[in-house]
Amino acid sequence: MSNKQATLELGTRPVGSLLFKYALPAIVAMVASSLYNMVDSIFIGQGVGPLAISGLAVTFPFMNLSAAFGAAIGVGASTFLSVKLGQRDYDIANRILGNAVMLNILVGVVFGGLGLLFLEPILRFFGASDATLPYAKEYMEIILFGNVFTHLYLGLNAVLRSAGKPREAMYITIFTVMLNAILDPIFIYTFDLGIRGAAYATILSQILALCWQCKQFSNKEELLHFDYSKFGIDAPIVNNIISIGISPFSMNACACFVVIFINNSLMQYGGDMAIGAYGIANRIGFIFVMVTMGVCQGMQPIAGYNYGAENYNRMLEVLKLASIAGTIVCAVGFFITMFFPAQCARLFTTDATLIAYSVTAMRYMMAVFIIIGAQMVITNFFQSIGKAKVSIFLSLSRQLIFLVPLIAVLPRFLGLEGVWLAMPLSDAVAAVMAYTMIYIYIKKFKKLHHG
Repeated sequence: MSNKQATLELGTRPVGSLLFKYALPAIVAMVASSLYNMVDSIFIGQGVGPLAISGLAVTFPFMNLSAAFGAAIGVGASTFLSVKLGQRDYDIANRILGNAVMLNILVGVVFGGLGLLFLEPILRFFGASDATLPYAKEYMEIILFGNVFTHLYLGLNAVLRSAGKPREAMYITIFTVMLNAILDPIFIYTFDLGIRGAAYATILSQILALCWQCKQFSNKEELLHFDYSKFGIDAPIVNNIISIGISPFSMNACACFVVIFINNSLMQYGGDMAIGAYGIANRIGFIFVMVTMGVCQGMQPIAGYNYGAENYNRMLEVLKLASIAGTIVCAVGFFITMFFPAQCARLFTTDATLIAYSVTAMRYMMAVFIIIGAQMVITNFFQSIGKAKVSIFLSLSRQLIFLVPLIAVLPRFLGLEGVWLAMPLSDAVAAVMAYTMIYIYIKKFKKLHHG
């Protein structure tokens, strides 16, 4: 199927089969991506030790902040691209691609450089102790040095999906994960590089995947391809990318702030093992979050295209199907972590203390996970149709408006248990807000459809 046919089918093919076609490769890619992170954690935990797991958990805010800038460009560009493809404005679509590449290079270099310059004080601020700082520093030095490649790799994959190439995006992600899984034990054990080995494996895998992506976009016969005359920083296009991308940026930036806050609270009330447990619970929950995000990514081009084409009935249908799928995924995550938490923790460590902390962390953090799937879909739906302000509000409500005050207050009365309890409480309130907001907007869209 040509690139043009692939985009036109977004407005004609039955929505159920279309969502399956787009979501399945995205789900496989996102599962592969979550396994990518898990593989690093498992090899580090089993091969380097429990403190290395805690050191890795300290780096999560860095990863979230990097992802925030990456998402601002990747999601912003891909959503803008979907709308323009829906309007059949192919010249602007190629300009969006060129601007996205230049923005990723610029942000990747600046973020990596500043991170390396102030690495140690930043990690201290993120919750690193004297025991975990060396592990966190060794890992992040390599990751930040290769940050520009990470930004380009993630950004181009987002564009591939929106351009009607979800299968290619899936293959590239799977390739990256498999290569990382092969290189991890070689660098960590054979070359005796420890936690640095995991970082080298990550960056090298992404560089090779980026080469594959560049080959894909270098095909001049494709509707969307590299046209170097369109590379640059075009103010109107950049403004559109950022106005849409500000929502996922806010989500990830808030996640960075929240993780810093959580890490410091965990250090105060539970120490390094509590931070390590949070890291393990995060990795397990991340699998199901990423599957749901795969559903969201499958929904995104369909919702964006049909919104651009003013076909609101199809747009609402894909929202409904994606919400059901997201709920099912998170329900599976809930049951696994409620009934088999110790088995999940043992994947990462044999340390009895860390396992015990991890079991508690999982059961608290995943307590209301069943209702989170639809909440994530709704938030991403507003992103997909360019309703940035609504999406920002919903993302902020879950991560910042409710969670931070609860973490500030509850531990004073409940200690470490208060930190854990704040997470499901904030999730529950934020989900109710998302359901209320989508109910209001569905009524508006139905009125537009019948009008």
